[in-house]
Amino acid sequence: MSKTIELTAADGHTFGAYEAGGEETHAAGLVVLQEIFGVNHHIRSVADTYAREGFYAVAPALFDRAERGVDFDYSPESIQRARELFSGIEPEATLRDIAAAIAYARSRVSSGRVGVIGYCLGGRYAWLSATRLGADAAVGYYGRVIDLIGEEPRCPVMLHFGSQDQHLPVADVEKIKEARPGLPVFLYDAGHGFNCDERASYSAEAAAVAFTRSLAFLKEHLHG
Repeated sequence: MSKTIELTAADGHTFGAYEAGGEETHAAGLVVLQEIFGVNHHIRSVADTYAREGFYAVAPALFDRAERGVDFDYSPESIQRARELFSGIEPEATLRDIAAAIAYARSRVSSGRVGVIGYCLGGRYAWLSATRLGADAAVGYYGRVIDLIGEEPRCPVMLHFGSQDQHLPVADVEKIKEARPGLPVFLYDAGHGFNCDERASYSAEAAAVAFTRSLAFLKEHLHG
């Protein structure tokens, strides 16, 4: 069972979040971070999938500071509107919202352990959740983190990228590997957004392998 809940950040901002698995008691939690398209069908599906795998999952609506209830498709018009919304929100405000989601998830699980998984925009913030917000594990999909690679993760991190991603050069992925040799960084024969089966760039093979790796990683560090 899933539902929309309300969370409150440290600065008093109230925002929505999609909750999956909340009717059961889980050992560990997972905060699912959106792409620029909001908490849309794809992100809700990710949360539902991990809830079925035994996690309490919650996906905070990170654009509620600019516009509530954002749920975009992948059209050029939606991309333009999403970028406008994203540019109007301060990164520190987004971090406050993610911190609130992590704290709430901790209160809902028996172990207190909470991971973060994010896609594109959310992939960048998954990295920041590991370096700044005290997440217990983090997984990022095709997030721009090359400019943040100097920040020290305080928990285990796994990263996934596509070799055909026009937004994230393979050279940057190699720089991440060089800077963080102990970090599991995977490169797939796929493009940007390869995990989303609602996009033209979807790669069933890459998505399946990345999911298997991510699930094992999260269970190891959150359920162990």
